[in-house]
Amino acid sequence: MAHAVLKLSCRKDHHAPPKPLITSVRNYMKFNIKLPPLPVAAACLALAITVALAKPPTSEVNTTGLAVTDDTVTVGQLHSATGTMAISETGSIQAEQLAIDQINAAGGVLGRQIKVIKEDGASDWPTFAEKAKKLLVSDKVGTVFGCWTSASRKAVLPVFEKENGMLYYPTFYEGLEQSKNVIYTGQEATQQIIAGIDWIVKEKKAKTFYLIGSDYIWPRTSAKIARKHIENVIKGTVVGEEFYALGHTQFGSLINKIKLKKPDVIYAIVVGGSNVSFYKQLKAAGITSDKQTLLTISVTEDEVLGIGGENLVGFYSAMKYFQSLDNPNNAAFVKAFKEKYGNDSVIGDVTQAGYLGPWLWKAAVEKANSFDIDKIAAASPGLELTTAPEGYVKVHPNHHLWSKLRIGQWQKDGQAKVLYESELIEPDPFPKGYQ
Repeated sequence: MAHAVLKLSCRKDHHAPPKPLITSVRNYMKFNIKLPPLPVAAACLALAITVALAKPPTSEVNTTGLAVTDDTVTVGQLHSATGTMAISETGSIQAEQLAIDQINAAGGVLGRQIKVIKEDGASDWPTFAEKAKKLLVSDKVGTVFGCWTSASRKAVLPVFEKENGMLYYPTFYEGLEQSKNVIYTGQEATQQIIAGIDWIVKEKKAKTFYLIGSDYIWPRTSAKIARKHIENVIKGTVVGEEFYALGHTQFGSLINKIKLKKPDVIYAIVVGGSNVSFYKQLKAAGITSDKQTLLTISVTEDEVLGIGGENLVGFYSAMKYFQSLDNPNNAAFVKAFKEKYGNDSVIGDVTQAGYLGPWLWKAAVEKANSFDIDKIAAASPGLELTTAPEGYVKVHPNHHLWSKLRIGQWQKDGQAKVLYESELIEPDPFPKGYQ
């Protein structure tokens, strides 16, 4: 048996650079509540936030007709459990469920146990929109944890805004968006794309880049941002740019073009199951890390599990989280995850960001003392998680998170060796000069 405390707080100075692990400062609302002992599997994130120990009446905490009773609150999960995106989204499904199980073991949210309705977006964007409407209109869920691709998020966003639901979205994405109805727990472009390119230019003296991505909004917009930074800021050159449909598996023609252009860096934004074919074919063609630098913003441990570590040894990923992060919070999280899902399971960037969603939602609900969406949205800015697995995050008024950028180099065992860690980066989803 063990204890673990997740420290959250609400700062009044929303725009000031956050300072991790502060325990008491003037003008702060601090909450530290030691929860009862939990099983070791749940010990990584016992919660300490604003919490009313006496269960408040449902009529006071649910004034908008959500699926909240005296004993339960129903939430939704909306991910691709099937189709080409399942390789990437399964980890988010698992991590969100782990967090929900731990929250329930710790007493729930405002004294209510969380019930989950799971829907499968099936890697199809219209299906995501249809399932989002079901969850919000028919099931009246208190919140939804879901989506992976920007295409799926864009498909459901009008539904969430029309029906006034709340989505916790876990994926690194292109930015250029902000909504009252979304909490973005992954990184936006300035935190991942720009910081990652700056690192590879500094370390590898890179000047020429070949941009490769899947053919939908996130890779295309990310490539546009990357190109602007390469050409306008570092004064480099993009020598090639190619996009392929999700699920594409034949990269021979592309590989021949890469060999012809000889870029300093392959900048890869290939998504989902296509990654397996792409990296295996690169290796088969002799394009390996001893001859070619490759930086990707779309490969995490979840994808490497399918690709095989031996097929991308020495290549780099730019992420805010890697399973190999060496800190006590992450060690406890990894232990709990593997105890629940098996020792061979892996944890990628989006998986960890998915895990943050239920905890941030609980924090906002209990700060607001309400499940009402407008009150949760208003309560979210300033929330801090000082013991999140990635180390520290804070919700910005723009509903994105302060976070760090890390560069990991892939090893044969499928884990990444962390080579670089930035300072905390303030989220800026609408950067000047990149729109």
